Amino acid sequence: MKEAIGFIGLGIMGRGMAANLLKAGFPLTVWNRTAGRAAPLVDAGAAAGDSPAGVARHSDIIVTCVSDTPDVEAVVLGPAGVIEGARPGALVIDCSTISPATTRDIAARLRERGVHFLDAPVSGGSEGAAKGTLSIMVGGEAEQVERAKPVLAAMGKTITHVGGPGAGQMVKLVNQILVVVTMQGVAEALLFAQAGGLDLEQTLAAVGGGAAGSWMLNNRGPQVIQRDFRPGFTIDLQQKDLRLVLETADQLGIPLPSTAMVFQFYRALQQQGLGGDGNHALAKALERLAGVEIGGGQ
Repeated sequence: MKEAIGFIGLGIMGRGMAANLLKAGFPLTVWNRTAGRAAPLVDAGAAAGDSPAGVARHSDIIVTCVSDTPDVEAVVLGPAGVIEGARPGALVIDCSTISPATTRDIAARLRERGVHFLDAPVSGGSEGAAKGTLSIMVGGEAEQVERAKPVLAAMGKTITHVGGPGAGQMVKLVNQILVVVTMQGVAEALLFAQAGGLDLEQTLAAVGGGAAGSWMLNNRGPQVIQRDFRPGFTIDLQQKDLRLVLETADQLGIPLPSTAMVFQFYRALQQQGLGGDGNHALAKALERLAGVEIGGGQ
């Protein structure tokens, strides 16, 4: 018999992840701060919780997927939070991207109540969330990772146990460094190709299958060329993750110059009102420096 699942946070990622749990046959209770976002899932067969605590009371495993560190603290540890409703032996899986240090604190607080915790941030954008093909990097006890695998497998394709509490968040920050620095390279390359008068689609076809190929190039490059900046993952959320990267790097005493530069480009785009664009709109920052629009003629 499948364990009962609670899902908290039905945003750009969470709604697809929760839908896949429902499709996989898990009994599902959902809650979102903006209640209307739960309606399609309730119509499809999920139950509606009245609070994070209410969701936890009806669930063996509670999945959270919200925006930032304070949001996770609020829905897990705050008034009417998961900690007030979770039974001893329950498992909380946090799929948000938040501070590794805070993650370890949350795990410790739940442990005091006999509640297990995994940090399991995800990568793959809204497309991966909808298709159930996310990469999931998991920190926590091996026994609980094994318990969680059927749930994680309904949401993702690549599930990797990377260490103890907080390790999942650290690996996700590694992922985000690679994502943004790669996107910076994609944007510079497309700007160079545009300025040089190349056919951009042919250029992508020529380089995408070789050593220069990457997920960002092959998935986000065509969107930049088509001027399609709808978000699979917004600049605002990406910037939040980069803040976590740079804060953690500061604690570790290491330099991350390329990541810091991308952070500043995103900051400029946010100030121009573009925080809701997809993270591939990083290309717009370079376009404005160059006075050249990629895919829009010279």
